[in-house]
Amino acid sequence: MWTCKNLWKKLAPLARSSSTLCRQNARGVVLNNERRLPLVPQAHMSSGTPGSGGDNNLYYLLVGATCVGGGFYAYRTIKGDKERYQERINEIASRPNKVVPEQPITEAPGEQAAETPQAPEPVEEPAPEESVGTPDADPLVESEPSVEPSPIEDTEELPAPVVESEPTPVAESLPAETAEPQTTTESAAEPATVAPAEVPAPTPVEFPSHAPYLLIGGGTASFAAARSIRARDPGARVLIITDEPDLPYMRPPLSKELWFSDDPSVVDTLRFKQWNGKERSIYFQPPSFYVSPQDLEKVENGGVAVLTGKKVVHMDVRGNKVTLSDNTEISYDKCLIATGGVPRNLQVIERAGEEVTKRTTLFRKVEDFKALDKVSRDTKSITIIGGGFLGSELACALGRRSADSDLEVIQMFPEKGNMGKVLPEYLSNWTTAKVKSEGVTVITEALVKAVSYKDGKVEIKLKDGRVVKTDHVVAAVGLEPSVELAKSAGLEVDSDFGGFRVNAELQARSNIWVAGDAACFYDIRLGRRRVEHHDHAVVSGRLAGENMTGANKPYWHQSMFWSDLGPDVGYEAIGIVDSSLPTVGVFAKATAKDTPKAATEKSGTGIRSESETEGTASSPVASSTPEPPPVPEQKDNYGKGVIFYLRDKVVVGIILWNVFNRMPVARKIIKDGEEHADLNEVAKLFNIHED
Repeated sequence: MWTCKNLWKKLAPLARSSSTLCRQNARGVVLNNERRLPLVPQAHMSSGTPGSGGDNNLYYLLVGATCVGGGFYAYRTIKGDKERYQERINEIASRPNKVVPEQPITEAPGEQAAETPQAPEPVEEPAPEESVGTPDADPLVESEPSVEPSPIEDTEELPAPVVESEPTPVAESLPAETAEPQTTTESAAEPATVAPAEVPAPTPVEFPSHAPYLLIGGGTASFAAARSIRARDPGARVLIITDEPDLPYMRPPLSKELWFSDDPSVVDTLRFKQWNGKERSIYFQPPSFYVSPQDLEKVENGGVAVLTGKKVVHMDVRGNKVTLSDNTEISYDKCLIATGGVPRNLQVIERAGEEVTKRTTLFRKVEDFKALDKVSRDTKSITIIGGGFLGSELACALGRRSADSDLEVIQMFPEKGNMGKVLPEYLSNWTTAKVKSEGVTVITEALVKAVSYKDGKVEIKLKDGRVVKTDHVVAAVGLEPSVELAKSAGLEVDSDFGGFRVNAELQARSNIWVAGDAACFYDIRLGRRRVEHHDHAVVSGRLAGENMTGANKPYWHQSMFWSDLGPDVGYEAIGIVDSSLPTVGVFAKATAKDTPKAATEKSGTGIRSESETEGTASSPVASSTPEPPPVPEQKDNYGKGVIFYLRDKVVVGIILWNVFNRMPVARKIIKDGEEHADLNEVAKLFNIHED
């Protein structure tokens, strides 16, 4: 490089002088001939020559020599650095060979003997501390795997410079210490190294590290999926993970039948009498139905295991594994997300402080039922905020209980009547009167402005100035889908309806499905929807389980939902039931068999959706008995009837008011999607005029 610089200093003046001479000659030719020479534009450099070819050749020679010299210098520099790097790697790789063997054996040269005091640093326990503080991460990773004096280390030393992750050698060193007694014996001087190796040992005993079918959530959708998977794959091994302490159970009885039980121990047994008089438990299956999680991999014919009290906090879609709240990991082949939702709360209650929060119930789980049952026996007044399904059911249930005690039950909501967002106004008003007859004080058009705790009472201030004082508050204002896993899993959340956005097969990814309240699915008849009802959890969970075993079926089923205001008034609904839509109601006089109690006696089950989802949408047949003309709106009583919800003159939703076991007919009407000139004729298909 130095020679090139000297050569350039000698030849540069010559190049510049030749360039000056060429310019002077060109100027003279122009003056003598009184015209400008035709010049071709060329690129000039400060030290270049636009003239003769000899000067150009010299210039090119100088530039070429400079490039060659620079390249040679870079080559020698890189080669030298590589040799010094390799020498450094070899030196560090030889250090553990001096530490691990016994003292009489000396393999290292004399210059490494001076580094003997540093030898204990990469051994076992101090290794992680040095790996964090030392900037040379690669050499330190190289020293870890070579601690084990086994023949396997010869194969691991080759890719050592490539390994950059520090946790990998640590994970490999722990099994090595437990597998090789020599390593444990030689490190007996440091007993602390034995304890860390035994701490994670109980982890694989509690639950399997891998599950072919992993179901996140322990509700109705997960249980329906597990049952469907086992039906199509009898040897399947299914693991359900739930953050609740209970096995899978049905939620509807928590706000219905359990409150009407005469058994004082119902809170402990969670067994209740259905409207038909038969007794059953809220749990889908007894504990003997399930296998223990630690035995799931050992059971010959597979089974269903439930891991209770564990919450999935992270989902690695690429790695096909989930992380629990205790940092343990479980891998899977196929996964179902059925996380359901959490009850919404009013912001004014959240901001009210701890005293108000302690006296507020968000009703959803078994523990919420037990807590509210205790509150209803220990306090004098309970106020329910919300006029939807849950709020109205709890109001009727607590109102019945207040008849035998001094309990005051208040229900308030912003609508003009109970279930005002679902029922047409005339039927909503009739329902409100029914709730009042159960002993409930109903406050309509109530917008909560502030909530506070004063003088031992929860004080609720409304926007119109009214004030309600109560001992306890139940917030029944809707459900928020649980989509916490969407961020870590990279799954899409629907911006309009909430929930995980899935396709018609309920797939969010190639091996991930979503069912139940958390699924925002595409309805082939009614468009994209998200449904929060028991029957939808059953149907979507069952379909997801079938598709997880290769069925590839689209979601076409119109799920239904039902609500009971005690044993005498109940309704079943399907499709889009929104009071803002045009409605047509056809009613008839009710008989003794037109009650939820009579319906369950006939079907033999208290969970009506279980029988209805098995029904087929066959062609309905109208009653042959003579029928009186329909009465759309009766003044005092709506015994039984059918309410049609229309959109663009097409029926998109149907409510069967005290009409039971006719859901397949309603499902077929919505599925056909036809316009009907006279809905009174369509109502005849439900045989509402039969005695």
